[in-house]
Amino acid sequence: ASDYTCVLVFLISVRQKNEPPLDKGLIPWLGHALEFGKDAAKFLARMKEKHGDIFTVRVAGHYVTVLLDPNSFDAIINDTVFLDFTRARNQLVKRIFSLQLPSIKPTAERKWMERHFHGLHLSKLNSSMNIHLQNLLLSDQTGFGPSEWRQDGLFSLCYSLLFRAGYLTLFERKDNTATVYKEFRKFDNLLTKLARCSLKQGERETANSSRERLWELLSPSWPSGGSEPASWQHSYHHFLQEEGVDAEMQKRASLLQLWTTQCNAGPAAFWLLGFLLTHPEAMEAVKSEIRCLTLQDTSLQHPPINPLEAHSTPVFDSVLSETLRLTAAVMINREVVQDKILRMANGKEYHLRQGDRVCLFPFLSPQMDPEIHQDPQIFKYDRFLNEDITVKDKFYKKEKRLKYYNLPWGAGKNICVGKEFAVTAIKQFVFLLLTHLDMEMCDPEAKLPPVNPSRYGFGMLQPDGDLQVRYRLKMPQHRMLLI
Repeated sequence: ASDYTCVLVFLISVRQKNEPPLDKGLIPWLGHALEFGKDAAKFLARMKEKHGDIFTVRVAGHYVTVLLDPNSFDAIINDTVFLDFTRARNQLVKRIFSLQLPSIKPTAERKWMERHFHGLHLSKLNSSMNIHLQNLLLSDQTGFGPSEWRQDGLFSLCYSLLFRAGYLTLFERKDNTATVYKEFRKFDNLLTKLARCSLKQGERETANSSRERLWELLSPSWPSGGSEPASWQHSYHHFLQEEGVDAEMQKRASLLQLWTTQCNAGPAAFWLLGFLLTHPEAMEAVKSEIRCLTLQDTSLQHPPINPLEAHSTPVFDSVLSETLRLTAAVMINREVVQDKILRMANGKEYHLRQGDRVCLFPFLSPQMDPEIHQDPQIFKYDRFLNEDITVKDKFYKKEKRLKYYNLPWGAGKNICVGKEFAVTAIKQFVFLLLTHLDMEMCDPEAKLPPVNPSRYGFGMLQPDGDLQVRYRLKMPQHRMLLI
C-alpha cells in the first residue's frame, strides 16, 4: 500500500506557482519520451514555441526542465552545489558500456585527461595523429594509378580515416585497426538505442556481442603492472590501477574512452567537406587561404613547418565553426540535488525542485536561434568572420551580447577536454584531403543527406545516408597548388 501511495503522490504532485510551465504529455509516466527520443530538436522547438525559453516536460517518469536562454546558462553551468552531473552520467555509462567506476572521482579523471590533452602531451598526440593520417591516406591509394578515380561515400571515407588514425595514435595497436573500426561502427549504430533502452531482440544481441568483442580487441597487449606507462592507453590503465579499478572494468573503460575520443571527429569532417563540396564559393575561399599558407611555407625547413600550426586560418576556422553550429548537438544535463531558485537574465525567478533534471540544448539556442544567427538553417561559411577577415565573436540576443553563441563542446568546467586535439585532427584531415586529392561529387546536383534525428544529444550528428564522391591522388607537382 505504501508503494502505491508513493507512486500516486509522484504522479499527482502539485507544482508550485513559480515553477516553469509544465507539459506532461498525454501518456501517463512516459509523457513525451517517444517524441523526445525520435527527434529531440523538433520536439523541443515545438515546446519552445508553445512555452518560451524555459519549460518542464515529463519524460519516462522524470521531470526535465529545459532552459533555452543562453544569457541564463551560467546559472546552470557554474552551479556545483544545487546541481550534479555525475549520477545521470554514471547511469548512462552503465547502460551503454556496462561499466561502473565507483572508486573514481570525476575530478581525478578529468585532471588525468587534461594532463594528456594539453601542453607537451597534446603536441606529441597532434604530431602522431598527423603522421598516421598521411600514412593512411597514401596507403589507402596503393594499387591505384595516379589518374585513376575511386568512388566512396564521403561519410564512410571520413569516419574510416579519422577513426583509424585516432586509434593508432591513442591505442598504438597496428594489428587489429580495421577489425576494431568495423566492430565499433556496429556498436555505434546501436548506441542511441542502448542509451534509451529501446533495442529490439536482434539488436540487443548484436549490441552485446559487439561490445564484448570490442572489450577483447581493446584489451592491452602488454603485461599488467610494473612498467612505466608509455602510450596514452598504457597511461590510462595505469591511472585506473592506481584508483583501484579491477582488470575487467579497466577493459570495459577502454571502450568508453575509444567512443569518447573517436565518435565525433569523423562525422564533423564529413559535414565540413560536404558543405564545401555543395558550396563552391566556400570551397574556393578555403582553398585560396590554404594556397597562401603553402606558398608562405618553406620546404627548406627541417623538420618542415606544418602550415596550420605556423599560420592563422580565419576562413578555415569560420567554416569549422559554422559546420559545428549546424551539426553539433550536445545536451548539457544536470540533476537537481537541492531545491534551487533559478534567476534568469531577464530578472524572472523559477523554482527547480529536488529530484528533477535540468537540460540545456545549445543546438536549438543559441546555435539555431534566428534572433542570434540570421537564417540559421543556411550554411554561411563567413558567418564567424568580420569584414576584415578576423574572427567574429560578437553576437547578441535581445540586444545583450552573448557569452555563449556557439556551444559544440559544452561549457564551463566540464567543457570537452579533448577539444583542441579534435579540432587539430579535423583541420589537418581536411587540409590533407584538399592538398593531396582531387575530389568531386559523383552527382554535381547532389545535396547533403538529412541528419539522423535519433542522434540529437549525443555529440556530433550523423547523416541519414551518405554523399557519393569520387577522388584520386593529385599529381605531386599540383598538390600544393590545389589545382
